[in-house]
Amino acid sequence: MKNSQFNFNARSISFKFNNFFIQLCYFIILSLFGYLGLKLSNPRSSFRPNDLDLFYTSVSASTVSSMTSIEMEVFSNFQLILLTFLMFVGGEVFTSMLQLFLDRFFSFTQKNHCLKNECSSINNNNNNNNYPPIKISQIELGLVSMPQSENQTQSDNNNKDKIKYNSLRYLSYVVLGYLMLVHFFGFSLVTLYIANIPSAKNVLKNKGIKIETFSLFTIVSTFASCGYVPTNENMIVFKKNSGLLLLILPHILLGNTLYPPCLRLFIKVLKSVTKREEFSYLLKNSKEMGYDHLLSSIHCWLLVVTVFGFNVIQFVLFCSMEWNSKIMEGLNLYEKVVASLFQVTNARHTGESVFDLSTISSAILVIFVVMMYLPPYTTFLPVRDHKSIDVKRSEQKSLVECLVFSQLSYLVIFIILICITERQSLKEDPLNFNVLNITLEVISGYGNVGFSTGYSCSRQLKPDSMCKDSWIGFSGRWSTQGKFILILIMFFGRLKKFNMNGGKAWHLS
Repeated sequence: MKNSQFNFNARSISFKFNNFFIQLCYFIILSLFGYLGLKLSNPRSSFRPNDLDLFYTSVSASTVSSMTSIEMEVFSNFQLILLTFLMFVGGEVFTSMLQLFLDRFFSFTQKNHCLKNECSSINNNNNNNNYPPIKISQIELGLVSMPQSENQTQSDNNNKDKIKYNSLRYLSYVVLGYLMLVHFFGFSLVTLYIANIPSAKNVLKNKGIKIETFSLFTIVSTFASCGYVPTNENMIVFKKNSGLLLLILPHILLGNTLYPPCLRLFIKVLKSVTKREEFSYLLKNSKEMGYDHLLSSIHCWLLVVTVFGFNVIQFVLFCSMEWNSKIMEGLNLYEKVVASLFQVTNARHTGESVFDLSTISSAILVIFVVMMYLPPYTTFLPVRDHKSIDVKRSEQKSLVECLVFSQLSYLVIFIILICITERQSLKEDPLNFNVLNITLEVISGYGNVGFSTGYSCSRQLKPDSMCKDSWIGFSGRWSTQGKFILILIMFFGRLKKFNMNGGKAWHLS
């Protein structure tokens, strides 16, 4: 029993490590490809960013983190399309779809391998029972007689394997269809809105950004939970265009926190229309499919309640603190409600902003930090369910899993390291460089969100005549060492699912 448990743990660790290594290589290669593309193409203006900022931007797009060290309007139309591609193939829904196709391939390979070795397996069993060896031709001709119960069991297993494989195949196509439909309708609606609303259309015209490029870029970025927008000011320049904000708002949820419930609803619709057995199997056997985003019905309902609960809490606190503040100037009641709702919804992993975060109260920023830290599928579950889950995990816990730190521990280490690399700026420029701003930037990079307080020359205690304000993130003003650490944080955050249970061996008493 102990040996079998040890073998199970060894296989589990090996699978997780291989999967982690594959995805790490995927994002590194994707980031290098994006860097080369940005490096070899010409920007819109004569300004040419340095290599570190180009790689930093490529990593931000590939890991859907949207940390900015270069103004977005510097990029040419080709470069914006390249960033759109990086965000699309780096998004969680797309990468999970790739995983499904890989699972199908390995499942098909394993199935063929089992069929090829079936004869030898039966021969070995017969030899162990002192029966005469069975020839391959006898099996192929159906001349081998087995007990009825054994034949029935084998037939049931084959049928179950077949329906499971077919369901996995259908699921991969469902995710692909979901991905295409959401992007198609989102792109079409945003393009139609901008083309017919002069205020939004004039903004892009004055900035020299094509409507189609903006629409595709923004929808892909929002669905992938990246938060990049082709304008320097992000969505601040559109805060009065409530219709545009409402069109973009659902994509924040469809590609992130509410993806599992929407996927399950999509499968239910397909089941009612097609009456296919595979869709019923997917709905009844979500855990067996091994797809992390296919959750049970009760889990989806709990997720929906949790997501909207967090949004309501944030919305009430944000409005109570900022309703009459400077950031709301020029907005009517309807525009204030829509802009506030858009802002707080983005705090859960998307990172688009209609307000300047540097002017928002510290209490709200702390709330945003907490929201960015929470995993997308955080739910309130009954205590009994938590205990049963913990018992199952403790039975399969390895020494490596016990020794690693928790996510929060790593983040504290990263914050300390950045405080060390930026210690000179912390002393000389404390209004811009303070621990809260650094913490928000680190948690934002870890959560792959993209929120940033930015940097303002007017907040310098010792004014620098050479300082020029620009629409870049706070980390854009960090040292080379600080940016490199944040690059590691973005990779770490994108792959955090492989260490969500780390540090479970530590007990505080």
